Amino acid sequence: MAGRAAPAPGALLCALLWATAAAAGGGPGDNPAPGAFGRVYRGAVNISAERVYAFAYRSEPGQVDAVRVYVNSSSENLRYPVLFVVRQQKGVLSWQVPLIFRGLYQRTYNYQEVSRTLCPSEPAPETRPSDQVIFVDVASMAPFNIAYELLVTRLENFQLETNKAFNFTASPSQPQYFLYKFPQDVDSVIINVVSDAAYPCSVVSVQDIVCPVYDLDHNVEFNGVYQSMTKQAAITVQRKDFPGEQFFVVFVIKPEDYACGGSVPSSIHGNVNRTWNLQRTKNLQVTIVPSIKKSVYVQAMFFSFLGFLSFYLGSVIVAFVHYISTDVKLTVPFGSVFIAGSGIMTSSHPISASTPEGSSYGAIGTSSSSGGHQLASPERRAPPGSDTDSSVEEESDFDTMPEIESDKNIIRTKVFLYLSDLSRKDRRIVSKKYKIYFWNIITIAVFYALPVIQLVITYQTVVNVTGNQDICYYNFLCAHPLGVLSAFNNILSNVGHMMLGFLFLLIVLRRDILHRRAMEMKDIYTLDYGIPKHFGLFYAMGIALMMEGVLSACYHVCPNYSNFQFDTSFMYMIAGLCMLKLYQTRHPDINASAYSAYASFAVVISLAVLGVVFGKNDMWFWVVFSMIHVLASLALSTQIYYMGRFKIDLGMFRRAVMVLYTDCIQQCSRPMYMLSDVPSSLSLSAIFGLVYRPRDFASYILGIFICNLLLYLAFYIIMKLRSSEKLLPIPMFCIVATAVVWAAALYFFFQTLSSWEETPAESREKNRPCILLGFFDDHDVWHFLSAAALFFSFLVLLTLDDDLDTVRRDKIPVF
Repeated sequence: MAGRAAPAPGALLCALLWATAAAAGGGPGDNPAPGAFGRVYRGAVNISAERVYAFAYRSEPGQVDAVRVYVNSSSENLRYPVLFVVRQQKGVLSWQVPLIFRGLYQRTYNYQEVSRTLCPSEPAPETRPSDQVIFVDVASMAPFNIAYELLVTRLENFQLETNKAFNFTASPSQPQYFLYKFPQDVDSVIINVVSDAAYPCSVVSVQDIVCPVYDLDHNVEFNGVYQSMTKQAAITVQRKDFPGEQFFVVFVIKPEDYACGGSVPSSIHGNVNRTWNLQRTKNLQVTIVPSIKKSVYVQAMFFSFLGFLSFYLGSVIVAFVHYISTDVKLTVPFGSVFIAGSGIMTSSHPISASTPEGSSYGAIGTSSSSGGHQLASPERRAPPGSDTDSSVEEESDFDTMPEIESDKNIIRTKVFLYLSDLSRKDRRIVSKKYKIYFWNIITIAVFYALPVIQLVITYQTVVNVTGNQDICYYNFLCAHPLGVLSAFNNILSNVGHMMLGFLFLLIVLRRDILHRRAMEMKDIYTLDYGIPKHFGLFYAMGIALMMEGVLSACYHVCPNYSNFQFDTSFMYMIAGLCMLKLYQTRHPDINASAYSAYASFAVVISLAVLGVVFGKNDMWFWVVFSMIHVLASLALSTQIYYMGRFKIDLGMFRRAVMVLYTDCIQQCSRPMYMLSDVPSSLSLSAIFGLVYRPRDFASYILGIFICNLLLYLAFYIIMKLRSSEKLLPIPMFCIVATAVVWAAALYFFFQTLSSWEETPAESREKNRPCILLGFFDDHDVWHFLSAAALFFSFLVLLTLDDDLDTVRRDKIPVF
């Protein structure tokens, strides 16, 4: 628990009262009138007349006695308020009537009725009852009489009980607080506070047993932990944080609703009318329930790790089945053996009937699809398995044969393209190009994650030191702390992304090793059949999935407005890398470079940040964003449509006008390709954003990426089936699993439990209890399911074209 020092309230006022009383010929303790609990005392005071009441009572051993003082004055004279000073055995409490609160824009709120609970006396260590006395001094510096009322009562329901709801009423000038003691078998409790009305705005605070108790709007944040509240609040309290194993629960009503997202009242010369003050009463219900036990933490961790270890077991079983099926299969004619699931065919001798001697990587001899050109000679082809044999090749060395440059413009203008037309470059160079994706994303991950981790540690430290639980937007009804972490469950649920991301890297590594072995054996099916195997993008996807888990966990250390991009940055990368991988499958030679791809992702992330900052009410931002969106979509579509042969420079506008004139005006020509290669960002999404301007701009951008990815994947599968290609059992299972798991994951994603776009108090209205093992909430289930869905999605991309491993590349269409 943390607090800050504050001056003892009423010290100066008490000294002034003594001096005034002495000047009048007596002290505040002279001839005090005996007072009775529960009786209303009425009187008048002025500069020369004050009143002193003494209330005596007997405290029983082990009993905590709480006393509440109610005062009222009909005077609204702010120049001469009535001063009340309450003296106890170990403290002094003072206030004035009218009681003045100051709000936003120097507005003042004046209250004629004030009610305060006195700091309760500690239980007497003696075994016998002890006598206690309380003095209440009433005074004023006014030269005329000011009437007042006084009522002192002993509280019967001051101590809260476990699992028992308690109802009460509070207002800005009449705060309430209660005592709670931990039962012997309870180490952690959750304080649940609910109200039937959102406003007035209130604050719930948990403070140590220290006097004075900070129970006013201007000092409630001085000690303990606190939350603002509209309809509900929840604070988890642990026994270890309170040496005395007891604490106060303080309820303060704020004089205005601005802090909770409400409106600010209109005022005249800074003073709010009396009607507004009379409406500042709130009915509250508090219930303290035991939190989960340590055994639940252990169960939740076992559930998380064992659940995802089952994926490892399933992968081992599938690999073992493939190994067994390979041993069971007999040697087929010509000595070939097919390894299921790995896409490798070893051969004792080449199939010379279908493969000419001069075939090269990606092109099989002279065929109708290659325009009658022999692409490479056996001498020019690099030795198989020599991906890393040479370090002198660079990305600028792609076109190692002079005739390729002239072939580009000829081959890529054909109406019907085959894979051999777009896989003509040296395999080693192309593999190095895609490996750059892997090394670049590792570099990005390191330089991105380190400052993120440092920042969230700072956030968590600030929350723990200041006690301000409005900084982070948790689901407080299901936020289980562990150590310094306030919501360990939201962090633990991200373990799936890291474990499944690592598993995907292992699966890709296995395929990569098998592919290298086949290349070393000069397997003809690996060299000239099927989709060219480049694993750099797959490795990058696995790293991105792991980093999504790391950064999502960092975001959930303290989710708020300032660090939302931690949770979404690698989501953009995952969606983008998947689209690039789909495109690279049939266009291995002309896919985007890693540098341009990651630069595009950086632009998207920057737009997402700007959209959250300026996109809520700024119409100009949406106009500019929509223009950028449409132009970028047109540029990407044009570049893809012309197979990378369209140059984006200052002359592109003149060329575009010429194309429109010749193909649309001068003569109506049909498109060169019947279907577009990739569904670009839909212009409808830009129009939607411009018209509706969604509040969650980051999710809006992510939705564009996901929709485009799904459209492209659907387009790819449809074209694959239309081209008489097959879906093998494993990719078919992955497609079904992906659809089912994504549907379930999205259901839980849309169960909004908090929102950093609103005030902390409004966000807590969405909080809901745990739904899984008493430890995980809906958003944690989204983490589990989304990790599995992404894993299955990656497997779809990895295995989708396994049926083509025995098909010549000059027979595989491009789409």
